[in-house]
Amino acid sequence: MNILIIGAGGREHTFAYKLAQSKQCNKLFVAPGNAGTETIATNVNIGVTDFEKIKELVLTESISMVIVGPEVPLVEGIYDYFKKDPKLSDVSVIGPSAEAAQLEGSKEYAKEFLVKHNIPTAAYQSFTSKTVNEGHAFLETLKAPYVLKADGLAAGKGVLILNNLEEAKSELTDMLTNEKFGAASEKVVIEEFLDGIELSVFVLTDGKNYITLPTAKDYKRIGEGDTGLNTGGMGAISPVPFADEAFMQKIEEQIVKPTINGIIKDKLDYKGFIFIGLIKVDGEPKVIEYNVRMGDPETEAVLPRVKNDLLEVFKHVSNQTLDQVILDLDPRTAVTVMTVAGGYPEAYNKGYEITGVDTVEDSIVFQAGTTTKNDKIVTNGGRVLTLTSFGNDFEEALAVSYKNVKKIKFEDMYYRTDLGFDL
Repeated sequence: MNILIIGAGGREHTFAYKLAQSKQCNKLFVAPGNAGTETIATNVNIGVTDFEKIKELVLTESISMVIVGPEVPLVEGIYDYFKKDPKLSDVSVIGPSAEAAQLEGSKEYAKEFLVKHNIPTAAYQSFTSKTVNEGHAFLETLKAPYVLKADGLAAGKGVLILNNLEEAKSELTDMLTNEKFGAASEKVVIEEFLDGIELSVFVLTDGKNYITLPTAKDYKRIGEGDTGLNTGGMGAISPVPFADEAFMQKIEEQIVKPTINGIIKDKLDYKGFIFIGLIKVDGEPKVIEYNVRMGDPETEAVLPRVKNDLLEVFKHVSNQTLDQVILDLDPRTAVTVMTVAGGYPEAYNKGYEITGVDTVEDSIVFQAGTTTKNDKIVTNGGRVLTLTSFGNDFEEALAVSYKNVKKIKFEDMYYRTDLGFDL
């Protein structure tokens, strides 16, 4: 089979790493890819939402499966684009329809879905620029801290958690009337704050059946001890030590099954990953958010633990025979440590040479914001690359990643040295 992966991050490098191992994989393409995917696949310089160029590539190269990494092409309807085109309709697309992708594309849509299907989540209300005053009044009914979420896609940065009521009112006004997060904050969801420990649960569904992948915990804040600005993720640990069998049973019964049943009841066309962001509050799981794709950097910790032929699993997704798949998991813990450009998640420079990648031992390097220039790997994004390692527990695995991260060098490199501090 000839396969195309859409995206350019560490998640897509991990997909490429797994799919390249399949005997059924003939040619592997990544659009646009990075310096890491270039070593195991053919990178094609096409933007993730340039559907016309993607179509051209699929037809020219006889591609029969497309795996969509990031959320934007899903929300913009790449699945529907393929299904509606007679020339493309036989191509398997791993990812949901545009309607189903609203589970990530709109916070309000997701909250309505959760409430409709009796899935535990935080109390909420939505507001627009016309109802700012009502928003202020709703904030007054809540206890601090206050959670404000831009309704649309804001690259993982559209959530504010504030301790001061006046500041929360001011930020709500800023989001709605001054479009602090652009069009994403034309509508804002205000939620009650849930106090607990977070984890991510990944589900793969064919629209009827599903399998639950390993749990993970990622670290979103730039600073040690979970301080500072939100990022796309500074590292991840899988599995989550506190998610024991009894707790996972609660997640399955109260959240995963009702989510899949809700997708079926609402007639949503869904063949792909569901990332469920959860929080454990007083021993009970509640949903914080849905994403309609694999998380990054959790993918770099979760997928290396899956021993199955990933292409074979994806074929079962396409054929709606996922009930025939039994996951074979590495019982060890996998951790991934993210290295980022100095200044990220705010302004940062690109184009710095990266050295030491070829000296890493006992860890897998997954590249994210990288490219090649004059046969050298250089930085090309805020989150640059991750190191994934295995161990009998997260501390052992982290020790390996931290030993290897010291071998990687680029100007202004930064990484968190306290992953797992809360476990």
